[in-house]
Amino acid sequence: MHKYNLEQRTPLAGILLPMIADFARSLTMACSVDAPSLKDLPKVATDLKSQLEGFNQSCLRDVDTNEKIVLPSAEDVAQEKQHNALLQGVEQFQTSSLRKTETVEKIVLPNALDVAAEKTQKSLFDGIEKFDATRLKHTETQEKNPLPDKDVVAAEKQHQNLLDGVEHFDKSQMKHTTTEEKNPLPPIEAIEAEKEKNKFLNGIENFDPTKLKHTETCEKNPLPTKDVIEQEKTA
Repeated sequence: MHKYNLEQRTPLAGILLPMIADFARSLTMACSVDAPSLKDLPKVATDLKSQLEGFNQSCLRDVDTNEKIVLPSAEDVAQEKQHNALLQGVEQFQTSSLRKTETVEKIVLPNALDVAAEKTQKSLFDGIEKFDATRLKHTETQEKNPLPDKDVVAAEKQHQNLLDGVEHFDKSQMKHTTTEEKNPLPPIEAIEAEKEKNKFLNGIENFDPTKLKHTETCEKNPLPTKDVIEQEKTA
């Protein structure tokens, strides 16, 4: 077996050596346990025992033991350092660096709405708890199952018949029809009337007021004659 000088090969000897020492101590403690008695040992089957006793060691192959020491990665070392620093910080924490503070207790008083709601709820609970059941009056429960009148029954039957007629409609009773499209043109009189109307509207919209002639308005108020006055008097 080869011996390795960990202190010369790696700077992590300070981490690995304590781990190896702990493992050696645990192995020593395990070996120091009292050996079990013969009756406590597990029983070996007869065929297996005969195979073990007649085993030929010359069948074994000679191999060299290759010892491997897996070194921790940089992340593992950094994590271990951080963990140790945290533990040391907790263990060596100086409580003298703490500052004394006074705890301020605040009692928030309810507002008027909260007080009113609390009073209403309390009065409701008191009324339920102290309710006098002897003040209740005895009543008889009357079950009513009103039947529909004739109009409702007739309407329901008509609705049901309509649904049955739609669901069970026989399409074979339908007759084939041809749809005739009609686009009737207006008669000549209607066309002429439409033309006259359009011409009249165009004449009003496009009227030129400059073609009008200036005229003087003559107001006339004829007086009645004597005959008319006499007839009016005798009437």
